[in-house]
Amino acid sequence: MSAEEKDLVGRWLRGDKAAYGSLVRRYMSDAYLIALGFTRNAEDARDLSQEAFIKAYEARRQFEEGRPFYPWFYRILRNRCLNFIERESRRHEPIYHDDEAGSERFSSESPSPLDLLEEAEQNQLLHRAIERLSFDHREVIVLKNFKGYTYEQIAEALEIPIGTVMSRLYYARRMLKNILSEMLRSGGREAAASLPEPRTARGEVG
Repeated sequence: MSAEEKDLVGRWLRGDKAAYGSLVRRYMSDAYLIALGFTRNAEDARDLSQEAFIKAYEARRQFEEGRPFYPWFYRILRNRCLNFIERESRRHEPIYHDDEAGSERFSSESPSPLDLLEEAEQNQLLHRAIERLSFDHREVIVLKNFKGYTYEQIAEALEIPIGTVMSRLYYARRMLKNILSEMLRSGGREAAASLPEPRTARGEVG
């Protein structure tokens, strides 16, 4: 944690709303993009990230001074997203919606109309497959492949060893490929070719 952030956190814990506003601005983009990765809906992502910041402010007395702010805040955001996913699942509504974010995985420099159609179908297939992962496995896919976090950043956010991150990501990618293969055999279009091959996992199994 930088000296600047340590000062902001200390002032926030003493009730300085302006200091907390600075923390919000520092992590607002990350929070929104992570929520978007889970929900695939811009409005839901805005609501969930804003709710998480409000909840964090209200829970400041539970924060242990001297610890980094973001991993603590991430757990609050994570719980909001998890509750949202569970609620939507009970309502039998699709969580992932067609959205431009994350489409870079299938993009090309000069896409034709057919390319764009196939890209949209591929994205929809991928998002439906991600929905079928457990939350823990979906989480590392979102953080690594959609948000671009490093192993170290994921480990810090989730407060787990890097070996566990690598192992969890390995199994998440393997399960995602299996799910996509099953969906393709059931009549979907071939859209899994661009996903990275799972690498040999090291460390703990998450």
